[in-house]
Amino acid sequence: MKIMLDAGHGPNTPGKRSPDNFKEFEFNSKVADFAKELLNEYKDVTVYFDHSKKEDVPLKERTDKANKLRVDCYVSIHANAYGTTWNDAEGIETYVYVTKPKEAMELAKKVQKNLVIRTGLSDRGVKTADFHVLRETTMTAILCECGFYTNKKEVALLKSKIYQKTCAEAIVKGIADQYHLKKEDVKTTNPPVKKKQYRVQIGAFEKKENAQDLIKELKEKGYDPILVE
Repeated sequence: MKIMLDAGHGPNTPGKRSPDNFKEFEFNSKVADFAKELLNEYKDVTVYFDHSKKEDVPLKERTDKANKLRVDCYVSIHANAYGTTWNDAEGIETYVYVTKPKEAMELAKKVQKNLVIRTGLSDRGVKTADFHVLRETTMTAILCECGFYTNKKEVALLKSKIYQKTCAEAIVKGIADQYHLKKEDVKTTNPPVKKKQYRVQIGAFEKKENAQDLIKELKEKGYDPILVE
């Protein structure tokens, strides 16, 4: 199984950034990195990237590479936008080509479902589009939009390492379910030890502005907090 992960756009793409200057590619590339790590845990899976963290890669070059490698699946990772100023557009959506290829539709539905469940964002559904990466690829191809960077609440998530990992996990779960991927066998002479996990919470506030003040203070100290309502 050969999978191409495409972090949409690039580090220098004009306009693809939030009103507070967060680049879409910063999110896209981090999710691709996490997804590759997760996919490498599966048997007989090879993962490729068609993007670069140093420069923008033209769309034709991306799809030509995927076609030349004859990958089985192409997943383009994006964050969404509505205009160029802050607004209330929100949610998750996944795209396939306008002809609605059967396998692409099945994969898109699985990925969309997992993204919505794991992120808790609104479900905008599976849609069709004449995007280059969907039209010019010769294999099953989908494009994921993982939240709006023109929405203040959602861009805070897009900047978060936890949210980036969550999106990667959802995308990989959809791929694994579609293609019935199996995890690599882990050989060990000792019984598995259940790892403990600890969650840290600092305060709960009746007034939102108090929570926002604490978040600002934590960010100044180098932490990456999330506001949960």
